[in-house]
Amino acid sequence: MPTISVSQNLLRSLMEQQGFEHDVEHVNNELPLLGTDIDACDESTLDIEIFPDRPDLLSGETLAYAMANFLHNAPAQPSIEIEPSGLTMSVDESLQSVRPVIHAAVVRGVQLEDDEETLETFIKGLMDHQEKLHFALGRGRSRMSIGVHDLEKLAPPFRVITVPGSTAFTPLARTEDMTIDDILQEHPKGVEYAHLLEGMNTYPLILDSNDAVLSFPPIINGDHTTVTHSTRDFFIDVTGWDERACEAALMLVCLQLRQRGGQVQSVELTTCTGQVRTMPNGEGIQHTVPEELVTGLLGRGFTDTELQHAINRMGGVFVGRQAAPTSAPTTSTKMAEARSGSNELVFTMPRWRFDILHPVDLVEELAIGHGYEDLGEDLPRAQLTAQPRQDHNMRRRLRDAMQGLGMMQIQSLTLSNEEDQFNLMRWTADHAVTSITNPITVDHTILRQHLLPGLLRLLASNRHHDLPQSVYELGTVVRDHHNRSRLAFLTAERSGGFAAVRGRIQAFCRDLGINNWVAEPMEAGDGPWLGGRGAKLIIDGTWVGCFGELDPAVAINFDLRVPLNGAEFDVDALMSVVEDPV
Repeated sequence: MPTISVSQNLLRSLMEQQGFEHDVEHVNNELPLLGTDIDACDESTLDIEIFPDRPDLLSGETLAYAMANFLHNAPAQPSIEIEPSGLTMSVDESLQSVRPVIHAAVVRGVQLEDDEETLETFIKGLMDHQEKLHFALGRGRSRMSIGVHDLEKLAPPFRVITVPGSTAFTPLARTEDMTIDDILQEHPKGVEYAHLLEGMNTYPLILDSNDAVLSFPPIINGDHTTVTHSTRDFFIDVTGWDERACEAALMLVCLQLRQRGGQVQSVELTTCTGQVRTMPNGEGIQHTVPEELVTGLLGRGFTDTELQHAINRMGGVFVGRQAAPTSAPTTSTKMAEARSGSNELVFTMPRWRFDILHPVDLVEELAIGHGYEDLGEDLPRAQLTAQPRQDHNMRRRLRDAMQGLGMMQIQSLTLSNEEDQFNLMRWTADHAVTSITNPITVDHTILRQHLLPGLLRLLASNRHHDLPQSVYELGTVVRDHHNRSRLAFLTAERSGGFAAVRGRIQAFCRDLGINNWVAEPMEAGDGPWLGGRGAKLIIDGTWVGCFGELDPAVAINFDLRVPLNGAEFDVDALMSVVEDPV
């Protein structure tokens, strides 16, 4: 989840502009109810983790805009006033197959203190907001990308065209021209995002009337349009493939600048299909929600006053009630038909609320805005009697055995990466690996096949705590694209060696009622085990897992420099050879 760090002085200033006093303790106590997680809150800084469903909170300015409604009951403004700028932009029809969705806006007269530190903080916040929107709405710029430019350096009108890779211009942070082909191969941003234009013969460029390049989306802006300390008038372009993502991103950047005193202005744009549009559209979007859906999910009805108060805290306006269309069915049990009902509630919500997709989303807004403390009560209507899993008794016995050895149970992510699972552990992929098609981080590219790497990462994160540390995990791995159950434990202790782990294996087998087990030596370099200090656990001729002392070379790969010993077992193999007394 994206995390932002906001200056309390900035929030205090923004709230004072709206006529409210900024209370740090009030923010710390109440803001998590809005759908955030506060990591740190003191008199100087607010570090806050924003949940993925609220991209409208990813800057200090837009966060303050939402806080005024939620914390201080300021009158909600789901619509914002937009004046015409008189500027135009035309999009060539060739963009239909290259990057068809183009949005643009102008913001003039942003008010900033003439202080170098304040100006630098503002520019950094503006750039940081863009990158977080690229992540949250743009899916790494594949769905949309944003360009922000100094309007005074531009010569309208603007046009968007496609050009060959041999076209040259001066990209951001460079002093000499580079061809588009060179940018994609040599410029850091080009190398990072070149995959978004893979397979294309022509590339999009945004030009002004002097044929100066504003932007090469979704890669990089032209150098001459860079926002500086003296910039007060801004031109914003948003390009991509997703109409809603582009519109929401444009509105949120405009809202950020509007909170700094700027006036949002529209641009007349001729799209690649020849349609003439004026954007951005500042009007809120009207939503209807069946009253029966609200009552059914929240367990109580609401008066008009309660509805207005709840939705106002979430930045919307309650318009009123109306009869549902007579053609709609009066009842429905399907979520896909959740709009059906006899009466409807009508709300207006901001256009930049990208997360509102369905009537149920408005029900959640009402619940958050009203508060969960006095919603209705109800009894479960589904049969809750369940049957235990086939491996229930074995899993219970395994947990009891591990806890009897003084181990603490942990649960780590099923997502992992090839480096941790195989290279650092000296294991080979003997089973088919299930990979993530579009991973968002290099740490989570595959579904794990072993549990021990996760335990090593956990101990590495807790190496500042005292020894000994003993942890275990009973969890799921994915091998040959099927789920498998495995058990692993790991101990970090000053005197831990093979004798210590063998003693734990002996106690483990005793707890499970296993008498006929043997340990067979592992080959040197076969897995993370120290040569001559690793063994296979064999029960009735079946290999159920490995245990031993970890090689210090493997431990150092995970930044651990203490003696480690552990084991990992196949639970399915254990079940096949261990009798279940129940």
